[in-house]
Amino acid sequence: MYRKTALIFVFIISVFSSLSIHAARPLVLITTTMGDITVELASYRAPGTVANFLKYVDGKFYDNTVFHRIEQDFVVQGGGFDINYEYKETRRGIKNESDNGLENKRGTIAMARTDDVNSANAQFYFNVKDNRSLDARFGRLGYTVFGKVLSGIEVIDAMSLVAVGSVEFVGNTVPVDPIVIKSIRVIEKTPEDSIKEEANKPTTTKTEVQK
Repeated sequence: MYRKTALIFVFIISVFSSLSIHAARPLVLITTTMGDITVELASYRAPGTVANFLKYVDGKFYDNTVFHRIEQDFVVQGGGFDINYEYKETRRGIKNESDNGLENKRGTIAMARTDDVNSANAQFYFNVKDNRSLDARFGRLGYTVFGKVLSGIEVIDAMSLVAVGSVEFVGNTVPVDPIVIKSIRVIEKTPEDSIKEEANKPTTTKTEVQK
């Protein structure tokens, strides 16, 4: 009897845990020198990746880092170098979750990595266009998408058009004028959500509603 009760309890806990993961869509505000970007993170599809990203966010790791790779019609990548283009030390790589069903479509955020499929740590990129070649397919792991842009896609488009040059040990597509990530913070709502809520507030009184 005790064993049955324990099994039922474990089952209930696992169901509620699953529901809570699927319901979790944290929002982050990325403040840059070219404008703000609001991103919805997909904890329900990439729980390990989102948890890792949020650890860096909570630790303010991304404050005063730069977008160091700009490739028009491909990606805008950042999160690995400070404003002096010095590499920032990171934690160990994380498990690849690119087979989660999310695709590298325009306006999504994904993890950068090396040839080692489990080497992603802090660096991320935005897809400027649909990049299906980066997706997992035919049993081959790709690059993990873990969220999507809710607002600020025009900022990313503008970034993708800036002049680039070479910086030793960084790359050949580094912005001539640095694009700085001032901060990344978890937020409760997007500014647009707040505006919509204010606009949709009822203007009738309780007496008018009763009529």
